[in-house]
Amino acid sequence: MGTQTENETETGKAAEAGSDSGDRRGAGPEAGAAVGAGAAGSGTTEPDTEVGPDTEVGPDAEVEPDTAPEPEARVAHGVGQGAAAIVSAALGVVSLTGSWLGTVAAARETLVGQLETAAGAGVAIQVEEIYGDAWRTSALWGGLFALTALLIGVVVLARPAFGTPGAGQAPWIRSVAWAGVALGAVGLLLAVLKYTDVLLGLPATG
Repeated sequence: MGTQTENETETGKAAEAGSDSGDRRGAGPEAGAAVGAGAAGSGTTEPDTEVGPDTEVGPDAEVEPDTAPEPEARVAHGVGQGAAAIVSAALGVVSLTGSWLGTVAAARETLVGQLETAAGAGVAIQVEEIYGDAWRTSALWGGLFALTALLIGVVVLARPAFGTPGAGQAPWIRSVAWAGVALGAVGLLLAVLKYTDVLLGLPATG
């Protein structure tokens, strides 16, 4: 009897120890989850202050304006300046070689001189009225073409300084514009010399 009682007592203690250890093991995951939740709830996170390229800005944000000219505007300005430079060079060539308007105007002055000169007028008067006025008229028209070429070329060269900032000018436009300025200056000088009879003046009549 005594031996049986001792065995039962030891068996009960072992069962109680097993149930205590089981309770501790079962409560372990729940306790860990609770601790993790508490740590997550009490933890603090720093806000992300980086702004990406697609981030929207607020209404009060300052946005720098885009001052670069559009490609279409650059092409339009380049076409206009190139055409003006070509016109300047062409007018410079015309001022040196002569124009249809100058030829017609000179022929008209010759006809007017013949009509207004009397039949018995002296040779000097006839030369002056028939040929002198015609030559001066031709020089005058050449000078007008040269002056126009000179002004257009100067405007083309000075256009970038008064245009859109950052808009450059093609090298060939500047080259053609300089050619127009040079031809216009030479044509204007020759026209002045011809009009004042310094160059190719009227021949002496006696």
